[in-house]
Amino acid sequence: MTTARLPLFPLNTALFPGLVLPLNVFEERYRAMMRELLKTPEDEPRRFVVVAIRDGHQVAPSATGLPDPDAGTEEGPAGGFGPDPLKALHRVACVADAATIRERTDGTFEVLCTGTTRVRLLSVDGSGSFLTAEVEELEEEPGDEAGALAEGVLRSFRQYQKRLAGAHESSISDADLPDEPSVVSYLVAAAMVLDTPTKQRLLQAPDTASRLRDELKLLRSETAIIRSLPSLPAFELTRARTSLN
Repeated sequence: MTTARLPLFPLNTALFPGLVLPLNVFEERYRAMMRELLKTPEDEPRRFVVVAIRDGHQVAPSATGLPDPDAGTEEGPAGGFGPDPLKALHRVACVADAATIRERTDGTFEVLCTGTTRVRLLSVDGSGSFLTAEVEELEEEPGDEAGALAEGVLRSFRQYQKRLAGAHESSISDADLPDEPSVVSYLVAAAMVLDTPTKQRLLQAPDTASRLRDELKLLRSETAIIRSLPSLPAFELTRARTSLN
């Protein structure tokens, strides 16, 4: 199995292969990471690992905007993650390729990245200016009946979208929906309104078919809930914790 050491970016959400993630980077440890990534030639991938933080672990204060100047932040690359950062993080993560890294005049960064491959964290190192992790790549196995399951998931996903659209949610058009089972499984996992532990469970599914089976159950359950609450405001359906960065 291929292993590599890459910069580590903990978030309170899971990234999936093929999905785009915008980041607003303001903490110094992550600024240092971006400055290091900018040293990579533009024609080479600027890779780092996005990993979800385990629920219940204290993390350094962060938000989608500029930090609260009165909020105390632990110093160092592992600040907020305890004496063993690996225990505060999920083991299955996703490599991100930063297509755009733009530094603002105040030293913060706007980053646009795309998930590429799933990896498993083997170790975490906090001895530098930012966290790094030794990771091994996880192959995506199709599993049994992935094609048929993908068709069922897409049908259920369309119904789910229609219910959300009734709550004034934007939806993905049929033209945007893929056919390849693994791509379907990742798109649906990212597009559904789910909490981080559930998204993490889908990310680390042992194969595509297992992920699709789980999604089929979730879609049917969530669609039934939305159907029974037709007057629920759209913002209630999409309320979630903000991504740390």
